[in-house]
Amino acid sequence: MCQHQPACPSADSADREAAKPLANHPEQGWSLLCNGVLLFEDTGELLPDGQIIAPHRPLAAVHVMKAA
Repeated sequence: MCQHQPACPSADSADREAAKPLANHPEQGWSLLCNGVLLFEDTGELLPDGQIIAPHRPLAAVHVMKAA
């Protein structure tokens, strides 16, 4: 599917989100990547085979304050 050189990561690669966007619709909250992955604004994904990847935003850093 991808015609870039070097080729973008495939949809089953761990780094699949690094593929280049073919269509970008921020007003609707999604992008179609050249490997066929639908990437959603909330970091969820729909793979070409229909597999759903749940949103995986990084957790906010938790700062523990010590009592003085």
